[in-house]
Amino acid sequence: MRGGLSDDVLFFDILARCRSLTEAAREFGVSVSAVSKRLAHIESRLGVPLIQRTTRRLTLTPEGRRYAAGAAAIAAQLEELEDSISEQHDELRGRVQVRSTIGLGRAHIAELLAEFVAAHPKIHIDLELSSTPLNIAGTGFDIDIHVGALHDSRLTTTRLCRNRRIVCASPEYVQRHGLPAELTELEQHNCIVLKENDSDYSLWRFAPDGTETAVRVAGNLVSNDGDVITRWCLEGRGLIMRSLWHVGPLLHTGTLIQVLPAIPTPSADIHAVYAASPALPRRTRAVIHHLKHGLQERIPAPQP
Repeated sequence: MRGGLSDDVLFFDILARCRSLTEAAREFGVSVSAVSKRLAHIESRLGVPLIQRTTRRLTLTPEGRRYAAGAAAIAAQLEELEDSISEQHDELRGRVQVRSTIGLGRAHIAELLAEFVAAHPKIHIDLELSSTPLNIAGTGFDIDIHVGALHDSRLTTTRLCRNRRIVCASPEYVQRHGLPAELTELEQHNCIVLKENDSDYSLWRFAPDGTETAVRVAGNLVSNDGDVITRWCLEGRGLIMRSLWHVGPLLHTGTLIQVLPAIPTPSADIHAVYAASPALPRRTRAVIHHLKHGLQERIPAPQP
């Protein structure tokens, strides 16, 4: 598995993004021993340890972080060079690392990325789903799929799809408890709330006159999983506030009913966030374009 200097740089770029030697071995299609020997060869040549490793975890040393940053820059330049050459033949190739929230990723992003790879078989997609917020500036990710805008001068944001969070109920719940007509009536209803990160999840936000208003709600069911609270809502256990990307199909079939439809909620549009660079690789631009087109087809436009 030994190679030249440039091969070592590209090898370390990939290795530094892996969580363990086992994951790296799977990535390269070789044994853990082969990865370890290749790393030891690079460290011996440089005269410093680059990674503190076990079979379960890799931790970069200070020298390793410097080497990884330089290796990532060199790998990006090589990919851009190949991308510019392959552009003459209208062929996309290379790796695109994408990060998304779990719910949105499972519902839409994963399928759209699989479609993209099917159309461009020389593209390698690495998708990571996580519920933990991350500012991707300085990370190895090319694109972060983000609900709501993220303001960072090191990053560029492109809106992929309009989206709002809306209040929903099942027909069974409506038959038994009726519908609130005003925001103040929400306190009379069992509101199933979603815990998201460190936000105050018991506040539901509306914009009745264009100015955002927060309404505190309460109920006897709380979860940090969007699918769980949606299932509770479908079972008639209370009201939920969820994004159109999640409940749009259920509204379309009448399985769920929109509550307070005349009172708008603030925008929660879906964005692609990526490094602010004039030389964004063509493959990354193509992935963003595909996601934008696909999401707009799959998710109903919010009513004004």
